[in-house]
Amino acid sequence: MAWNPDVYNKFKQERFGPFYDLIQLIKVKPALKVIDLGCGTGELTRKLADALPGSTVLGIDSSQEMLNDAAEFQNEQVSFKKRSIEEQVATGEKYDLIFSNAAIQWLGDHENLYPKIISCVKPGGQLVVQIPSNHRHFTHTSLIDIATTPPFAAALNGFIRVSPVLDIQKYGQLFFEHGGTDITVYEKIYPHILKDADALLEWVSGTAMIPYVEKLPEEIKQSFIATYKERVRKEFKESPVFYPFKRTIMAATF
Repeated sequence: MAWNPDVYNKFKQERFGPFYDLIQLIKVKPALKVIDLGCGTGELTRKLADALPGSTVLGIDSSQEMLNDAAEFQNEQVSFKKRSIEEQVATGEKYDLIFSNAAIQWLGDHENLYPKIISCVKPGGQLVVQIPSNHRHFTHTSLIDIATTPPFAAALNGFIRVSPVLDIQKYGQLFFEHGGTDITVYEKIYPHILKDADALLEWVSGTAMIPYVEKLPEEIKQSFIATYKERVRKEFKESPVFYPFKRTIMAATF
């Protein structure tokens, strides 16, 4: 997908909260070999490395736009590479810690994907992951609703983005079935207070809206955005807007 780091970073402080919850689950050991799947702009990859003294950390991402921003966070401990998560998993290379913050939700079929990722964890190593699980919120369901109505349904060739995110019980079961111990899986709401409906629209434009607008021709893209904007403004008339963003935090040792 075509990511815009500037739009994404406008809400980076709100996006940092789950990261700090996630690193609390890491078992810090000396000289870990670490990979960050879907490192984005690299800022949090650097913070991850700072929390793991003596470790080497590789951040991978499929977006060159994001990796252009990541260059400033590279040092002797941290490096970055343009590579998709699927490509990385296919290499079979193993790590002491596989870390991923808000990236795996973009990949499908988690019941088959997670075992492949787990197979890349060294014995005694950890998988530590955070994924948004906010797909039942109005901001997401209304995108699907608009995408399935004329004229957008035809322009999108029937495309809708159905979230692959599973219930937390299923992730716990997957970890157990593939040898996981010290399993932690929980869902948490991160309350974001946004100025108004337009600020909420700006948030969504940097994430959930991307798969739709990048598939639409320019002449209908603006109509799609305007239709979505109208619905969001109608739904969230108050100011400020309370946005309860739900995320799934998970970790296990293998």
